Amino acid sequence: MGDTGPTGPVMDRDEVDRALARLGAEHEAVETSLLALQDHAGRRLLEGAELTGVTVERWSAAEASITLLWSYFDAYTGALRTAREIRSRRRWSSREDLADLTELLRGEAVTVAGGTAALAQAPAPDQGPGRLSERYSLATLVDRMNQLYATSLDMVVAADAVWSALPARIDLLAAELQRTRKLAHSVGVRPGEHPSGDDLERITRTLTRLRERVISDPLAFWLPAEGSSAPGGGRPDTTVYDREARALEEVRREIDAVLAVRQDAEQRIVRLRDVLSRADRTLAEARTARGEVLAKIAATEVPVVSGPPIVLQEQLAAAAEYRRHAQWHRLSPLLESLEEKAEDELLRARESLTAVTAPLAVRAELRGRLDAYKAKVARLGFAEDPELAEKYERARRMLWSAPCDLRVAEQAVLRYQHAAAEALASPGRVPGQGGPADRTEPGV
Repeated sequence: MGDTGPTGPVMDRDEVDRALARLGAEHEAVETSLLALQDHAGRRLLEGAELTGVTVERWSAAEASITLLWSYFDAYTGALRTAREIRSRRRWSSREDLADLTELLRGEAVTVAGGTAALAQAPAPDQGPGRLSERYSLATLVDRMNQLYATSLDMVVAADAVWSALPARIDLLAAELQRTRKLAHSVGVRPGEHPSGDDLERITRTLTRLRERVISDPLAFWLPAEGSSAPGGGRPDTTVYDREARALEEVRREIDAVLAVRQDAEQRIVRLRDVLSRADRTLAEARTARGEVLAKIAATEVPVVSGPPIVLQEQLAAAAEYRRHAQWHRLSPLLESLEEKAEDELLRARESLTAVTAPLAVRAELRGRLDAYKAKVARLGFAEDPELAEKYERARRMLWSAPCDLRVAEQAVLRYQHAAAEALASPGRVPGQGGPADRTEPGV
């Protein structure tokens, strides 16, 4: 067995050379990472920004961690340099050199000022309170550098990702917002006069505040990826931006509707006048028909026909006035409302006409039924039947006289209908007689 020391068996020359090669590769990797972090665009932005909120707190801790990283790296570099110097003294290292190298490469031989770790708020091995310096092995030092590097890089990458994503998108949306505001103003969509104008003002204020906060506190808009330990795992939180983008799109659709109104307002107003005119004519026809029904039909309740709605005519006049003064933002909702109400009014007028003329339709149906049965009776040779002729004449007088009692007339038609059916169904009934023909038995 070889000699032993506080750190275990003394390393031989091959073990020392392999350890120095491994530590040299780790030193180069750490140095490359630290230089990349030092030159990272996000770190430079963080250094020059006026930070607030959670970002200023985390950046303060990250700055201390980066300072500690360089202190650890300098200590690591010094220890590695010393080890290489000892190994390079002679081709075949003496046992004393190998013992020193073993202590340096495996033992806690690297000293770092204790206040540096405390300033960085970095976890350190339990070395007791109030220590002026901390001692680490090279392996422990590498582990701590990797931990500090990962947490610092995570913070820098997150801030840089937010700054790379959100401000540019906010600026593009703000430019679109300005174009929309100019277009809205040209068609009269202004704050205090139209809801979309108020929405544009609110979106403008929200985007301004959002951009200011994204610039000063980017980490407030960072959503870490769940279960991810990689630095920068996550995505920017675009909730507020997305909401305002949707709101702006809704305003654009409203303005497009106003522009569409400006293009076809005259045609729509003409169509509205036509619909309301047809409704008025239908109501006039219903009122005339009601007078006719009251004169010709007895014992029937006829609904009252209302006059044309004055409010719709007033609103139509207001729509024409809005168009004349290019108040498109006021005209747009008014036309939509008027078009719906005008169609409802025309439907109501038609329903009123149908309800008023229903008794005349019933009388016409009874007349048609009576004439149809008379034609059938005549076709089968019973036109001169006195009973049928008497019943037909009674029903006809009721239906062609004024006022006509529909209930009584309907009963008369039914009596004629039943009598005709009985006559046609009786095999012994002789046309022109009121009963069955006499039958005689044949002789033997």
